[in-house]
Amino acid sequence: MPIQVLSPQLANQIAAGEVVERPASVVKELVENSLDAGASSISIDIEKGGSKLIRIRDNGCGIAKDELTLALCRHATSKISELSDLEQIVSLGFRGEALASISSVSRLTLTSRPETQDSAWQAMAEGRDMQVQLRPAAHPVGTSIEVLDLFFNTPARRRFLRSDKTEFSHIDELVKRLALSRFDVSWQLNHNGQNVRALKAVSDIAGKEKRLAQLCGRSFIEHSLFVESRYEQMHLWGWVQLPQACQAQPACQYSYVNGRMMRDKLLNHAIRQAYGDSLAPGVQPAFVLYLELDPLQVDVNVHPAKHEVRFHQARLVHDFVVSALAQVCEQPVLWSETAERPGSAPSAVMHNNPDNQPSAQHKAEAWHQDAEHTPATEQSSPRAASAYSAPQHRPGPAYSSSGYKAARQPAAIMPAGGGWPIKPTVYAPADQVNEQVQPKPISPHQAGWQRPEQHCRAVEGSLALSWLDAGQGLAVTSQNGCLMLVDMVATLAPLWCRQPPPSAALLLPLRLQVSAAEKTLLLQHAQVLAALGFDLLLNNQVLIVRAVPALLKNSDISQWLVLWWQSWPAQASSTDLIHLLLEIGLKQHWFLLPAFLNYFAPQLSDPTCWRATALDISTSAALLRSDK
Repeated sequence: MPIQVLSPQLANQIAAGEVVERPASVVKELVENSLDAGASSISIDIEKGGSKLIRIRDNGCGIAKDELTLALCRHATSKISELSDLEQIVSLGFRGEALASISSVSRLTLTSRPETQDSAWQAMAEGRDMQVQLRPAAHPVGTSIEVLDLFFNTPARRRFLRSDKTEFSHIDELVKRLALSRFDVSWQLNHNGQNVRALKAVSDIAGKEKRLAQLCGRSFIEHSLFVESRYEQMHLWGWVQLPQACQAQPACQYSYVNGRMMRDKLLNHAIRQAYGDSLAPGVQPAFVLYLELDPLQVDVNVHPAKHEVRFHQARLVHDFVVSALAQVCEQPVLWSETAERPGSAPSAVMHNNPDNQPSAQHKAEAWHQDAEHTPATEQSSPRAASAYSAPQHRPGPAYSSSGYKAARQPAAIMPAGGGWPIKPTVYAPADQVNEQVQPKPISPHQAGWQRPEQHCRAVEGSLALSWLDAGQGLAVTSQNGCLMLVDMVATLAPLWCRQPPPSAALLLPLRLQVSAAEKTLLLQHAQVLAALGFDLLLNNQVLIVRAVPALLKNSDISQWLVLWWQSWPAQASSTDLIHLLLEIGLKQHWFLLPAFLNYFAPQLSDPTCWRATALDISTSAALLRSDK
């Protein structure tokens, strides 16, 4: 057979094999068009499992008369117009294949009226000929699509359909998933004239949980935890079921990416990994989760049915989901004074957004309470799984193009070990330096004193500061041929007290084993630690570090944190702990200094902030000789 170009009708039928697998596929494509049209009410009528009739009615924006014929053509769409649109898709549909493919294997009638038209118009297409006929019709603002006799002209495809009951069960499952993606839309599903589902649009948390109970079962919502976490431009929220309540046949496993329902292997693997060993063999997790991120970071043009996506930073997304859910799935479920009891709305268990963080006093009290209790039993039907009860902040509907905050910028990350363009000079140990050399605060008006300028040069990227490895946070700089000894701890500690760095959540929480004595010590300083920007959770003999001051985020936390708390006195103020932290941090991680100097640069422009003294001749000579 010679090579030839396929006719449009045959090409559409081939494409229909990918897009239209069964009646549920038709419902999916048509309902997604309704959602893209801005519908707030969708009605679905099914007869004989969808093989006889599928009717979708909505109150969306409608289709103009001049565009009705074009709407049934292949690769005709209003969603995208150029390649750049394809790279940041915010609509559910975009390929322009659905209506053409469906009309090629059925008898399709499209009736629509936009608000700008006084009357509605109807377009009809049937089978291979696909000759579109237009005629006036009566219809309110919105669109109705009827699909009659699906696969009437492709007997082989029709033979593969299951029973009416089975096919409708697929449609019902699809409507459940769609209804959970848009709480702000009312839904009605009828089969053979009988109402099966009627869901009202809801916006408050109580209404959302009521819909969740209707679709996933009351047992799911009674044994689930609400979770919400943010990291840079990623936002994860939803409900996960407690490990002890999970079953071999889960009530629901629904995940959404930017409002699009997914069956993504990466997300499923991350969710399963988050549960870890808390699930018994053969038991599956149950969840309803919503992941929102920059559309530029997601490729939805992977498969015609759009069941899969491809993440540009797959590992980052995977680790973020594992981190967010592991904090819930592996934590003991405890009650705090403000936590809700069973039967009430669940507490928002994780809020990495700084705007939603509880106060230091609140976190410290809850931390004490967490350490003093044992994990709740299965009979407690817990509704919160947090070391503290976060403020009652709830996300709105799933991702939409109008709701996405494109202005959010990713946080800057300093690579570990970076910051210094040149390795600092290491001078002689402290015991080899003249004992008379001790840094002391001096007045900027003292004769002969000049403010060191190393902080300006560090900000600009050059190095004029050398580290004196004396274990006391001392640095040496040259000023007009004279060596100046700078006490960085004494310089930075007051600045930290006056302007504490913001808290930064760790992508993967750090877990450290602690002894009983260390646990007691940590509990004694819980309130001070919370005020300094540390978000810690004590679970038996395990310390979970969830957030640290932003300036310390990219350091080897496990190394300095243990050394830090081992140096604490029995009673210490926040100033004392800051001094100890700076001494250990700057000694073990000298590359952190540029981050401190950058952060406090405005304050360091004031000469009175510096604690430095000129070295005498003998000590300067000793330092210079040791440098050689």
